[in-house]
Amino acid sequence: MAFYHRLGQIPRKRHTQFRQPDGSLYLEQLVGTLGFHGVSSLLYHKHPPTEIRTVGQPEPFAPKLLKDRPLEPAHLRTLAQTTTGGDYLQARQTMLGNADVTLSICNPTERRMDYYYKNALADEVIFVHEGRGELWSQLGKVQFEPGDYVIIPRTIIHQLHFEAGPVRLLIIESFSPVETCRRYRNHFGQLLEHSPYCERDIRPPHELVTDDERESGEYVVKIKKDGLLHTLTYGHSPFDVVGWDGYFYPYATSIHDFEPITGRLHQPPPVHQHFEGHNFVICSFVPRLFDYHPLSVPAPYNHSNVDSDEVLYYVAGNFMSRKGVDLASFTWHPSGIPHGPHPGTVEASIGKKETHELAVMVDTFRPLYLTEAALPYVDGRYPMSWQPGFVPDPPRSADMMD
Repeated sequence: MAFYHRLGQIPRKRHTQFRQPDGSLYLEQLVGTLGFHGVSSLLYHKHPPTEIRTVGQPEPFAPKLLKDRPLEPAHLRTLAQTTTGGDYLQARQTMLGNADVTLSICNPTERRMDYYYKNALADEVIFVHEGRGELWSQLGKVQFEPGDYVIIPRTIIHQLHFEAGPVRLLIIESFSPVETCRRYRNHFGQLLEHSPYCERDIRPPHELVTDDERESGEYVVKIKKDGLLHTLTYGHSPFDVVGWDGYFYPYATSIHDFEPITGRLHQPPPVHQHFEGHNFVICSFVPRLFDYHPLSVPAPYNHSNVDSDEVLYYVAGNFMSRKGVDLASFTWHPSGIPHGPHPGTVEASIGKKETHELAVMVDTFRPLYLTEAALPYVDGRYPMSWQPGFVPDPPRSADMMD
């Protein structure tokens, strides 16, 4: 999120002497994207951030994409999967992906990570479906709760700390910087008046995490890069930052703060756009008034995904154009075949004034592929669910029922 923020102690000028109480210099670290042309932040460490003690053997950490499956829409029912593993990394199961983006479920059972983590090549967008806690990073703490998007730029070393209770996350991994929508920003980067959200809805880090427990020791940092998980041990905690400033930092914003754009007639999916990356967008479907033309049809029209794949992740409420979907379901409609509302839902939508649905949509501009990990969740009857008289399996969550 490109607006200036600062925390802790920093000198008045960049790249000038800034000394610790013992007279030694604090160590600068510039962290940013696109070489020296993208957004960046300047961090001040107590210890060198380069002090590697050991390097471990890398482990495979990439999903297996299935590129030879039939061309068909898919419904993935993940609601019954209340846990998917131990900690935040172990619990990830990637459902769909391509060279630009991956979508994973993550329902960890462990509350804290006993190591540090960073993604060296991708930004990570965590949508918090269930659970509360804090993101701890070199740049400070960010609190999160259900409905929050937590955006973690690449290279930021962090941990996730969860409160007691179930945790259900959707993780969108982007191999390009995740940004707010260009059409909602002026050339200075400020969000404009017609934007469905503004800077007041953005929550940057609010408190530094400065680790003073040990002056030296062994601090494990796991780094994801090129489909491998690398383990490096450092001599000092990466949370030794006493201050920073800049435009590059993790932040949270809530789907509940997204203000819907409505009209007299049905509005196309771009009005729901929340974020964008290279070759994909992230949209938020939120409670809103339906179209108010006297002859309007609130349900979406059939459309062909000529240039994009469309994925919907269902969060809450009653999604008007679908039957038989659960909370935590994915529906995926690939490019190459048309899709639209289920039989009966168009007529049923006429006359309705509003919807209370909540969903996250990802549209990609290159084909997505199911993963091997997604196969146990596939609803094999879904591709035929537009036939007249088809009766889908009932949803397993009562508030998603038509």
